[in-house]
Amino acid sequence: MTRHTHQTAPTQFVEANGVRFAYRRFGTPNGEPNSVPLVMNIHFTGTMDHWDPAVTDGLAQNREVILFNNAGISSSSGTVPESIEEMAANAAAFVEALGLKQVDVLGFSMGGLIAQQLAITKPQLVRKVILVGTGPRSGEGMTSLTPEAQDIFGASYAHPDDLWLRVHFAPSEASQAAGRGFVERFRLRTENRDPEANDKVAPAQLAALAKWGAPRENPYDYLDALRQPTLVINGDNDVIIYSINSWILQQHIPNAQLIIYPDANHGSLYQYPERFVAHVDQFLSEAAARNA
Repeated sequence: MTRHTHQTAPTQFVEANGVRFAYRRFGTPNGEPNSVPLVMNIHFTGTMDHWDPAVTDGLAQNREVILFNNAGISSSSGTVPESIEEMAANAAAFVEALGLKQVDVLGFSMGGLIAQQLAITKPQLVRKVILVGTGPRSGEGMTSLTPEAQDIFGASYAHPDDLWLRVHFAPSEASQAAGRGFVERFRLRTENRDPEANDKVAPAQLAALAKWGAPRENPYDYLDALRQPTLVINGDNDVIIYSINSWILQQHIPNAQLIIYPDANHGSLYQYPERFVAHVDQFLSEAAARNA
């Protein structure tokens, strides 16, 4: 089998739910006993090319990694639904269209909302869950974009990629240096890159986020149905989805553990890619050992 990487994996397509999903699949199948593919769900307005190669290639050393664009995003067809529930249904249809019986699921930011819903509605399909920089329904500061996020996304930048230095990284010198390293890696793939999300994506995703974050009674009760082993990771000062929301997730998911990275904002996985990969590898390997 040809060994592809984040930079070389070809974009493939599969049809389900009336959508032609774009995806890339690479890594080492069955690199560990009982390993299953890891399906990764990206953040707000993100595409397959918004992942950090240090993370994806690191994770692909011991398993298959599957990146994809959900409906209406970049190279996938269809329209972006205005609810997280519909996004999760599309994600499930995509996974099932690949003929996969079981997967691990990683969700970053908005992708973490989708991952939660997918795990709850398709418990036989999802073995284990990793939630990064994300939060629960009706979470703290989640009724709309946080004031910090509104400022960050509303500002202008000399170089477009400078946006990510504020979205994902803390103001400290060390964090910003890590951010510049991420920006360099983020652009390593030069051929067959995904188109940026079009102008219809953000409004639909914002509508979905507003519904998810809206206040409701007993908002966290739904998490009792997320029975899969879950790893929650965030930075200690996430200003996009406040860090307290990761603690809320860990407190209400029956089988969850929480890791907080220091001097880190929303993109803690990109600031500490080697540490993140090691933590996820350990978490998924332990699951394999228990299920053996």
